[in-house]
Amino acid sequence: GSSLEPEKCSMEPPAVPEEEVPVTMAPGPVGCQLLGYVGIEAVLDQMKIKTMKMGFEFNIMVVGQSGLGKSTMVNTLFKSKVSRKSSQPGQEERIPKTVQLHSITHVIEEKGVKMKLTVTDTPGFGDQINNENCWDPIIKYINEQYERYLREEILITRKRKIPDTRVHGCVYFVPPTGHWLRPLDLEFMRRLSKIVNVVPVIAKADTLTLEERAEFKQRIQEDLKAHAISVYPQEDFDQDPEDRALNDRIREKIPFAVVGADQEHQVNGKRVLGRKTKWGIIEVENPAHCEFPLLQDLLIRRSHLQDLKDITHNVHYESYRVRRLNESNRP
Repeated sequence: GSSLEPEKCSMEPPAVPEEEVPVTMAPGPVGCQLLGYVGIEAVLDQMKIKTMKMGFEFNIMVVGQSGLGKSTMVNTLFKSKVSRKSSQPGQEERIPKTVQLHSITHVIEEKGVKMKLTVTDTPGFGDQINNENCWDPIIKYINEQYERYLREEILITRKRKIPDTRVHGCVYFVPPTGHWLRPLDLEFMRRLSKIVNVVPVIAKADTLTLEERAEFKQRIQEDLKAHAISVYPQEDFDQDPEDRALNDRIREKIPFAVVGADQEHQVNGKRVLGRKTKWGIIEVENPAHCEFPLLQDLLIRRSHLQDLKDITHNVHYESYRVRRLNESNRP
């Protein structure tokens, strides 16, 4: 039979369907204390052994006028004859009519670590009376390396390790005039900084006094800021406060005032790389004489070598890849 008693009203809210119940995750512990040795740290050793077996690639381009010591600087950087001069002693050096690109590849090994180094020189850049569009062959070469990598990447059956010929860093040599950047320097860095990591340096800085060097660097920094030229390391790509603090200190020193030398001299009983003058020996690796050690730390010795490769792949190559794929998908 039916009950005449009124229905009891419940004060509880109606049940929410199970799929609509919001799930809140309780914050878990940051770390977990292990009761014994697990061996997670061995992953780093495994990665190191694998990398040492495979080796890695690093491609650098040097750009500047003839006579600024580009070949000598590269040889000093890698402590070997990795860059050959355009002419042998006793032969007449002819300035090419157009910008030419010469690439030399070496395999350098140090303590079991192998590096396939490719140095690309640009003889003829800035040596003509009319230097209009002299950067076009360089831009074309850099884009060709991106295109070569892209073609290998989009294959259905592709290689496990794609040969990497992309330019990871471009060292631009500024003439030591001591005044300001030329329109050629500004236009080159403005165009190239959008597709490659540009590191400007003041070549043959021993021709400037310390006061002239400091004033010249300040003017260059002001010119780069006024023309919105972003050189490496770029502020937009700093990952965390630690990286930003380190890169800020580097950005204060850019452009590096460098001196190159491939001959050793005896100084206080030690053999050092330097340039011998009537007034003494300019030690290349002495921070009190020049800023070559800072350039070496930036390109090779610190974490920036891998950072150069990461920015090349994740930023410059990625933007080229997106543009090319969008062009191919257009009707």
